Amino acid sequence: MSSVTVVNDGKDEKDEKSSIQIAEPAAAPEVYDDLRAIDLDDNGKERPIVTDVDVATRLISLEDDPTLPVFTFRMWFLGLGLGCFGAVLGQIFYFRPQPVGVSPLFLQILAYLLGVTMQEIIPGPGNQRYGFKTPDNAFWRFMNPGPFNMKEHVAIAIFASTASGSALAITIFAVDELYYNINPSVAVAIFTLISTQLIGYGLGGIMRSFLVYPTYMWCFIAIFIWEWFPEFIAPTLTGISIFCLAKRDSPWFTRIFGGAAGNEGLGLFSLCLDWNYISTSGFGALFTPLSTQLSVYFGILICMIAFCAVYTNNVWEAQRFPWLSQALFYENGTQYDQLAILDAHFRLDKAALESQGLPWLAASQVLTRIGINLSVGATVTHVILWYGKDIIESIRRYRAGDVHDVHLEKMKVYPEVPMWWYILVFIGTFAMSLATIYRGHVDMPGWGLVVAILIVAIFLPFVATVYAITGYSTDMSILVQIIGASMMPGSPQTNMYFTLYGFTTLQHALGIVQELKLGVSTQYTKLPPRVTFTVQSLGAVIGGLVNYALMRVIVSTHREVLLDVQGSNVWSGIAVQSFNADAISWGALGNILYSPSGTYGIVPFSILIGLVVPLPFWIAHRFFPKLGANYVVTPILCSALGWCSGGINSSTFTMFLIGIFSQFYLRRYRPRWFRKYNYLLSAALDGGTQVMVFVFTFAVGGGSGTVVNMPNWALNPVGNPDYCMRLT
Repeated sequence: MSSVTVVNDGKDEKDEKSSIQIAEPAAAPEVYDDLRAIDLDDNGKERPIVTDVDVATRLISLEDDPTLPVFTFRMWFLGLGLGCFGAVLGQIFYFRPQPVGVSPLFLQILAYLLGVTMQEIIPGPGNQRYGFKTPDNAFWRFMNPGPFNMKEHVAIAIFASTASGSALAITIFAVDELYYNINPSVAVAIFTLISTQLIGYGLGGIMRSFLVYPTYMWCFIAIFIWEWFPEFIAPTLTGISIFCLAKRDSPWFTRIFGGAAGNEGLGLFSLCLDWNYISTSGFGALFTPLSTQLSVYFGILICMIAFCAVYTNNVWEAQRFPWLSQALFYENGTQYDQLAILDAHFRLDKAALESQGLPWLAASQVLTRIGINLSVGATVTHVILWYGKDIIESIRRYRAGDVHDVHLEKMKVYPEVPMWWYILVFIGTFAMSLATIYRGHVDMPGWGLVVAILIVAIFLPFVATVYAITGYSTDMSILVQIIGASMMPGSPQTNMYFTLYGFTTLQHALGIVQELKLGVSTQYTKLPPRVTFTVQSLGAVIGGLVNYALMRVIVSTHREVLLDVQGSNVWSGIAVQSFNADAISWGALGNILYSPSGTYGIVPFSILIGLVVPLPFWIAHRFFPKLGANYVVTPILCSALGWCSGGINSSTFTMFLIGIFSQFYLRRYRPRWFRKYNYLLSAALDGGTQVMVFVFTFAVGGGSGTVVNMPNWALNPVGNPDYCMRLT
């Protein structure tokens, strides 16, 4: 919420990740060439960028021109084009061995380059280079009103980045096709996508009143060329493990030091030269605040110790199952036949369950679920303890009109989005959701949808607060699954759709609050709120439709690989397998597996344990303020317990080294370089990598239906790329 930004005391890098992701157009004046007095220390040198105020006033321009046009031809053309491009990339990345997100920084800079190009080649009042005078009327002003401006740029960026996320509804459709042989009608699929993509925007908008360059090109080209080596030519560069090279016949060396292949190992001390995994899952070592990163890395260390301890002591029969896996298993270690325990309506058949026996999870997945639930409880207590008084005071000041924010003041010139817009979107998508629930035969009652929406309304303020301060979004998916399993037991299909509406709605509500209040698009770059509403809504719908079309192609072409536990170095069903396992274990068997006397009863109980996790750190800070306990972000610390539970883990140590170098050394001791180039470098590396993956996927990776394999050689060995012993 915007109030949190006002009250931050600048103790550390508690700025928002989103607040540093909008690239300034190169055509704009160089704001920081002439340093101001506030930028300098007592010795006349540029001060480090440390506090939230530094970020808001030194990294972000205070300039604004309300007369700049936004709804131009190039905004619509590039918004739609880059939205489709981002959606394709996002869906490809979702089916990778380590699901990654499309870089918003990359989309922003690509939008700028294309926008400037269109400014130069399209006739209009602002472009007279064609030797004739273009009439100055509405049409030509729409085509090219003049120089490509920041408001067009930001609108395109939001359009594209919103479309680039893989919709959770797509995961459900993939699970249905892979595991249940169900294909919903195209009409049901489309309306389900539209309703789930937009219902959160309506709710978030209703609650918004209180939530609230040449250098680039050279890096881009260099990383585009380089990424062909770790991704295709020399996969060993994805994870160089000195330990595995020294001892290639040890299962424990693979489990601890391996990590260059999907579900291989923990990747301890591996060196990763593949930026695709270094920048994994939106956790950017170059832009994530140091306090957030250190909480993650400390949590990862605990994760590694816990995984090894649980496996060594055979907790939850760990040694019967793969070290890392997202699938369900019989007690003898073979993969579980989930359809064998379901009747013709995909509900639990108790007689069949007696015959088949209960499924088991890999121990690493149990710990992952424990960590996620610890994080949910810790989020509530952490917000209350550390920020409760400040939030209450900030809300009071906001309602009294006593909020002094230079960016917010400049936004008052633009008309707000009327509340009835959000109410109309919410009511319309809610009705659409009800219709698709009954027409799609998902076996979920209408009151289940109401409960899912209430969960979002209750937890959104807590999740939004933690995100505003750390750039981290608490994973509420398991809590939603627990509630769904308790209220509507016996059906994995019901649980999947309850999770879809309870979790996706929260994510989208957070997204629009982020853009309108937490983020930079409205306040920090002065984009009119009604423009933000328009492009974000359209981006979500268009992205979802493109996701659906591409998902059908990928699932039909790579079905066997997506069902395999380890997958390949190009394609993997890790995310779909995990979601399916959750649907079965919670939806069909939740009241058995996760009951107090069940095999995994500790998992739901972890939410209550999480409530007390922040207390020791808060108490320690009260009595020993110099200890630094206030820097520990406990929800992140808890969630990192499952960080290494799957995918490619060889990048963690390299991420740690880069994060320390960027967010500590450069930010404090090279502030000018950090301010001018750090985020530009991150965008270039992300952009070059993701374009390479896009080209690679359709050229040789099987995106077009044909896979071209690189011949085996020293840096592309048979088996695991890092030469660790193959376990699966």
